[in-house]
Amino acid sequence: MFHFLRRGASLLKKKQEDILSGAFVIAVSVSLSMILGLVKWRLLAVFFGQKIAQLDSFIVASKLIDSVFEVIIFGSIAVSFIPVFSKYLSKEKIAKSWDFAATMITLGCLAFFVLSLAIFVFAPQIAPIIGPGLVEKEPLTRPIITRLLRIMSISQIFFVASIFITAILQSFQRFVLPALASVFYNLGIIISIIFLAPVLGIYAPAVGMIIGALLHLLIQLPLAYSLGFRFKFKLKLKDESVIQTLSLMAPRSLALAVIRVSDLISLALASTAAIGSVSAFNFALILQTVPINVFAGSIAQAALPALSLKSSIESRIQFKKVFTEAFHQILFLVLPVAAILAILRIPVVRLAFGAKELEWDTTVLAGRVLIAFAFGIAAQSTSLLLTRAFYAVHDSETPVKVNITSILLNIALAIYFILVRHFSLIWLAAAYSAGSITNALLLLYFLDRKIQLNRREFLLPIFKMAVITILTAVSLYIPMKTLDQLVFNTSRTFGLLMLTTIATAVGLSVYAFLSWLLNVEQFFIFVAFTKRLFTWGRRIFKTPLPPAKVESL
Repeated sequence: MFHFLRRGASLLKKKQEDILSGAFVIAVSVSLSMILGLVKWRLLAVFFGQKIAQLDSFIVASKLIDSVFEVIIFGSIAVSFIPVFSKYLSKEKIAKSWDFAATMITLGCLAFFVLSLAIFVFAPQIAPIIGPGLVEKEPLTRPIITRLLRIMSISQIFFVASIFITAILQSFQRFVLPALASVFYNLGIIISIIFLAPVLGIYAPAVGMIIGALLHLLIQLPLAYSLGFRFKFKLKLKDESVIQTLSLMAPRSLALAVIRVSDLISLALASTAAIGSVSAFNFALILQTVPINVFAGSIAQAALPALSLKSSIESRIQFKKVFTEAFHQILFLVLPVAAILAILRIPVVRLAFGAKELEWDTTVLAGRVLIAFAFGIAAQSTSLLLTRAFYAVHDSETPVKVNITSILLNIALAIYFILVRHFSLIWLAAAYSAGSITNALLLLYFLDRKIQLNRREFLLPIFKMAVITILTAVSLYIPMKTLDQLVFNTSRTFGLLMLTTIATAVGLSVYAFLSWLLNVEQFFIFVAFTKRLFTWGRRIFKTPLPPAKVESL
């Protein structure tokens, strides 16, 4: 047992040398975090499904807090802090890197303290802006949203320092602990819901966000400390590296601000429909982000250090090779999941959120919204890598211009569909997907102009995977309908689970077989990588031989 624990602990500190290894450890931890995230929302549906206005209030408040944090800190750190920090590591200027990190953490904490204070003070005025329809239909939700905003703003201060620590560890190509940190964040919320919801009501998960954010920070500190990190209060605002990072962050933050404003507008528009529409839209949005975060986010995150190191003109051929491989790997993984979510949308929503306390109409509406989201999953996934590719070559303007263009399209379509034509909530998700597809295509077009991709080498695998995905969707639909009508009683959880499991297994088998038949390279890459996983497993569980006995003379 000691041997197993020692090997497991060494794995947490192990350096991931290649993109797929780094992406795998991130994906495993993110998958666990996503599962816990689904458990969190399932618990929220159980405790507050019959108080749907309170659940809607929690969603709009948390979306604003998360958006502010992502715009200022989270979303821009990976694409601005890591390339600059990694530059000093490659030149072995480690002391300089720690001074730079200390300054950025200090600056980030101060900036977010001011923002949190502003949210705390103006929360009553913010509430009707982010949930206009909700506050109008249920006036009592305004003080609820106000209190939730004030509690949640505290949690994000811990996140500021923690996300910088995450970026530092990833720069050292340590991906396990940073990815596990989000697991502890969700655990803090889950525990708070279970034990505090009977006492604090809808404010329990908000308190859990504070506990989870603190755990997110504490779990990463020991490894960062062992690598040499020591925090000191520093503000070297005139430092060249700080100026460079802020210049990279500014356009990225602007782009993210436009994206998050679009998300907030979508929720605001959803709130103008019936009570519970915010929850239905949010549940569908959560499910469509699962493959994006687990697969695309992991690969894009792991690819950034490699892209940054190969961004020079002399290494441009290697840069294109890394980018193309990562792009194809993302599509290979997310396309079948998108097909599963589109075809098995109602069973998936019911399994994830269909607690008996949640209204059936909300469950069905979430499933219908999910199919519209599914069409944009591949575009959202590849956009994560495309954006990082631009930042790796220190081009921060192009992604901003493209993002603003596509998001304005999203907002215009959303307003037209909902406020002008009074279409259903499904069209709100359709506008979201249309904006995502436009964003990915424009980013790819401008990146191709910059680095000149090999068109045949790049496009042929994409065409193959697209055809395979369509056939996979058909193979999913047939067993789903057959099993639903003739075999399983899907009004019960067991029957629903069996239907979803069997249909998914059939679909994935078809996807794997066709990938092998059409000689899709990514299939063979992942087969080889799976074999490596078994090797890692044997190393962890391998029992050392007992020491040899020394016979006495």
